[in-house]
Amino acid sequence: MKAVLCRAYGPPEQLEVAEVAAPIPAAGQVAVAVKAAGVNFPDTLIIQGKYQFQPPLPFTPGSDIAGIVSAVGGGVTHLHVGDHVAGFTGAGGAFAEAVVCDVSKVIPLPPGIAFATAAAFGLTYSTAYYALHDRAQMQAGETLLVLGAAGGVGLAAVELGKKLGARVIAAASSDEKLAVCREYGADETINYTTDDLRERIKTLTGGKGVDVVCDPVGGVYAEPALRGMAWNGRYLVIGFAAGDIPRIPLNLTLLKGCSIVGVFWGEFTTREPQHNAANLRQLVMWLSEGAIKPRISATYPLAEVASALNDILDRKVTGKVVLVTEAS
Repeated sequence: MKAVLCRAYGPPEQLEVAEVAAPIPAAGQVAVAVKAAGVNFPDTLIIQGKYQFQPPLPFTPGSDIAGIVSAVGGGVTHLHVGDHVAGFTGAGGAFAEAVVCDVSKVIPLPPGIAFATAAAFGLTYSTAYYALHDRAQMQAGETLLVLGAAGGVGLAAVELGKKLGARVIAAASSDEKLAVCREYGADETINYTTDDLRERIKTLTGGKGVDVVCDPVGGVYAEPALRGMAWNGRYLVIGFAAGDIPRIPLNLTLLKGCSIVGVFWGEFTTREPQHNAANLRQLVMWLSEGAIKPRISATYPLAEVASALNDILDRKVTGKVVLVTEAS
């Protein structure tokens, strides 16, 4: 089978597509013929050796897949060869024509959901839902600020925030991206390349501040967003797409009576698999009902994986980009 290989850390152009042996599922696993794989910001870091953990070289990147079960391991009874599924590999391997996944990280797809849609949905919507529903315990009527709101996790947070009853303020780097955020339900927008983020938050909330901040960006926007929080607010630390990990004056949490809350969805899937599975079932139900709809900016074949990753690095993506196999 064909798979994308990272043999040395570096830019996307160093990746290659090579023939490798097809994986065989162990007990508690299924093998999936991959039809589509979601491309996420952490993939751009992992191939450069910049992520918080690194698989041994050489490795195949990617974690979000959708496809058809091709084999089942011992003890697997609820999934069968031929089932359409979406899943999360947890340890790379998704940018390939086949992959193995633990059954706790795979969910059957209802009829009518395209593989590309399913692959664009897993990590981003699961992260956003875990952040808002579980970590922030956000309530209807609260105000949510989403930084990097046109990216994968950001746009999912905008859409899910509205689904959960929040007033959503979307912040992004261009008017074009903010127009997409409004399509996905944002009530208010902030262009943080032209607006003063802290002052705009103050204006939009009448000085009260926001109850929840969803931050997959980090960098220079973190501190003004934290300064714009309401009493008992929750600041969700999801990632650092801006490249810089902020250094926050902790006296702000005292003055605001607010909390800084870490969101590590990948670790959550391992530590609380049943809870994660329940979240996935809820999200798949909304997906099948059309209540949420992942935005796909572009699809690429495996051979053009570098273009897909560079789209993300160059900030050209609203929502997600997806790799598809030739068999798709």
